[in-house]
Amino acid sequence: MKRSTMLLAAVVMLASSCTKSAETGGACPGPCISSAIPFEMPKIEGVKIAGGEVVVTATGAKGDGKTKCTEAIQKAIDTQSEKGGGRVVVPQGVWLTGPIVMKSGIDLHLEAGAVLLFSADIDDYPKIETVYEGTKMEKRQSPITGEGLSNIAITGRGVIDGNGQAWRPLKKQKVTESQWKRMTKGGEFPREDMWYPSEERVYRRPVMVHLESCKNVLLQGVTFQNSPAWNIHPMLCENVVIDGITARNPAYAQNGDALDLESCKNVYVLNSVFDAGDDCICLKSGRDEEGRKRGVPTENVVVSGCTVFSGHGGFVVGSEMSGGVRNVYVENCQFVGTDAGLRFKSCRGRGGVVENIYIKGVSMAGILGDAVTFDMHYGAKSVIEEINGVRVNKTEPEKADETTPVFRNIDISDVSCVGARRALYFNGLPEMPIKNIKLRNISIKAENEGDFFFCEGIDKENVEISVAE
Repeated sequence: MKRSTMLLAAVVMLASSCTKSAETGGACPGPCISSAIPFEMPKIEGVKIAGGEVVVTATGAKGDGKTKCTEAIQKAIDTQSEKGGGRVVVPQGVWLTGPIVMKSGIDLHLEAGAVLLFSADIDDYPKIETVYEGTKMEKRQSPITGEGLSNIAITGRGVIDGNGQAWRPLKKQKVTESQWKRMTKGGEFPREDMWYPSEERVYRRPVMVHLESCKNVLLQGVTFQNSPAWNIHPMLCENVVIDGITARNPAYAQNGDALDLESCKNVYVLNSVFDAGDDCICLKSGRDEEGRKRGVPTENVVVSGCTVFSGHGGFVVGSEMSGGVRNVYVENCQFVGTDAGLRFKSCRGRGGVVENIYIKGVSMAGILGDAVTFDMHYGAKSVIEEINGVRVNKTEPEKADETTPVFRNIDISDVSCVGARRALYFNGLPEMPIKNIKLRNISIKAENEGDFFFCEGIDKENVEISVAE
């Protein structure tokens, strides 16, 4: 067996060994999931890659950081695809390139010391129709794309850099004065506190890795960084293993989400590090009417052994969850310095059902906002008043229909947090309260205990909130 096939088979066996549920009995025997998954998790088929390989230098690529290698890298991918698949090796060096299109049966393998640097030239990226934030729109082509593929992988120890500073807007409040002066040379100023490289770049900037309707996907070991918008965006994908990667962006990166799983099925996110300027591990399923019409939930997701640093949320559901999110298990993760720890968000108009979420064993420190937050008024203002020393949400109810989001049956246990502005914030809708939330073995030290608005069936057991400045 060739080296590439052996590596991928080992990862697949690791994930497959951790698929026992509580219904089948016993804890998982595999080293990556410490206890039984509380729902039936289908066994992942595995990524199958042929044994052959080609080094991109063989098709003319140069790793000097100045020679554009787009055609050479794409030729290597296409050549291996025509042979039935295989490994495309990017060796040590800086490889400047335009957008790359993945093909079925390809393992894009970045060796240690390899930097795949995407071009800042906007003309390299044609305009395309795609989906972003759950809505169809025209954007520029993503640096790495794959659509309708099977058995694809991006592996190794190298770095994929999206050259995001050439695309992203910059808010003055997010950087120091010296950074602002250095980073805003040229470009446009739509407001005195906001800088654009150009209007075209900002409004059509792509996600860095966009994989759509793909089956059997492996991302392993690689660092994904500096994306124009979202970093990694699998959509409508099935059987996905994300293992030991790093996904990072500067803290000031606008819309710099680390990982957005949208309408995906059967996913493992294992032993990875996330450090981004926005939501880090985020589950989505389309937005409003488009998402409801698509009707494909994100389901059967296991997140284990992950670390999150800077970001709007450590583990996040929403706000584009109109197709639903269900059967999710999060265990043994740590969030350090995020704005929120566990973050659930939606709003009127979304619709969709979020249910059967199980979170166990999360450690947090230095959370800037809420340790645990449910906000069904995302992007809108709640009418909250203090009456006789009690905070009350005066939001008036509306008629519940298909546009009303539903969050229910969520189990959070064995969570510890030292340092947060607010411990717990549950802000439901008067016409659709947040329902059946179990909080067990929770210890949080925060400045404020928090609020509970429009909630039903909140079951607390051994919940300790320490309030201190």
